[in-house]
Amino acid sequence: MTEHLPGLRFLHSPGPTHLPDAVLAAMARQPMDLADPRVAATLAACEAGVRRLAGTAAAQPVFFIANGHGAWEAVVQNLLAPDALALVPGTGHFSESWARQTEALGRGVVRTPWVEGQPMDVDAVEAALRADLSGGRHRIAAVFMVHTDTASGTTHDIDAVRAAMDAAGHPALLVVDAVASLGAAPLAMDAQRIDVLVGASQKGLMLPPGVGFTLVNAAAMAVAAANPTPRFYWDWVLRVGDMPYQKFCGTPPLTLMAGMEAGLALLFAEGLNAVFARHLRLAGAVHAAVAAWAGGGALDFFCSVPAARSVSVTAIATAPGVDADAIRRTAREAFDVSIAGGLGPLAGRVFRIGHLGDLSAPMVLGALGGVQAALQQLRIPIGRDGVAAAVDYLALDSARATSGTSGEPR
Repeated sequence: MTEHLPGLRFLHSPGPTHLPDAVLAAMARQPMDLADPRVAATLAACEAGVRRLAGTAAAQPVFFIANGHGAWEAVVQNLLAPDALALVPGTGHFSESWARQTEALGRGVVRTPWVEGQPMDVDAVEAALRADLSGGRHRIAAVFMVHTDTASGTTHDIDAVRAAMDAAGHPALLVVDAVASLGAAPLAMDAQRIDVLVGASQKGLMLPPGVGFTLVNAAAMAVAAANPTPRFYWDWVLRVGDMPYQKFCGTPPLTLMAGMEAGLALLFAEGLNAVFARHLRLAGAVHAAVAAWAGGGALDFFCSVPAARSVSVTAIATAPGVDADAIRRTAREAFDVSIAGGLGPLAGRVFRIGHLGDLSAPMVLGALGGVQAALQQLRIPIGRDGVAAAVDYLALDSARATSGTSGEPR
């Protein structure tokens, strides 16, 4: 049995994230029988809520008892016929994971290269699409794009990818993994002409892991209906209907969906512009701290393009000989701050501070204080006080907001 520790352990991974009290309370209620009209009302509220959050009027939400990888599988099985290809632009660990999962399901993948620390190469996306058309017929059925790759802390440009598709004149569907950005950054599925949006419960939606979902527009649903690939649980077409049992291919995860309804209500009560501005502000505070720490030469931003740094998570690269996992372990065990480590090829080279979901400025400052204390305990050379830099940033940002020059997403 784990020894009780006083106070709170600060959770600053990029998922799972901190759960609001209202979400915890909603999930504490007893389940209902599936014929209870409150079940259908909860599911309808969740469908309407994720549509609103994603910026779509008509796309069909399809929920799965799964994580984001399960939603990836649904995308592959619905959109890719046996001889079809997916174009997966390189963004780092998560694009490569999606590509490997697609290949494991027997489909072909076209990759574009990725340079560490850089956003995706949009020119390479256009070139790959043009090459696919050069033989007179095309095999790429969809572009699978990761919006925010949490392993690298980098957000990629959806509009630029759609423009590259248009410039190539390619009819592929655009599929966007928004698992780490939905609820943290603005998305406009209809206006940005995203055909399928992929989400999951454990990040900006402020829920435990357990619900993966897709929002599917009419064009993508038509491709799925015509696709001969055998599938059942993942089939979008079979899940479209009025009955809760049909929507989930069995019993819905009632507790999680009640929590989702509560979490979405919190986001809308705060106001989406305010939610997005809050994420920008908290990310700015973390970025100010990292910039200060980087003066010692042992740490730096992994993403070298400031405009591409995520509002959801910051990835911090360590110099050779500096153990990123020791920083993470010390922050958690000595100072009760849980942060994330590097994934895939970045293991041991990166640690990550999450700043999305149900967070406030004092929570972020507390996390930064714990991380700085870990750095100092490990005698890692850092520049000037990162926590003070974050405080300065927040104070200046608040002053701008008070004077009316801040408060909207920027």
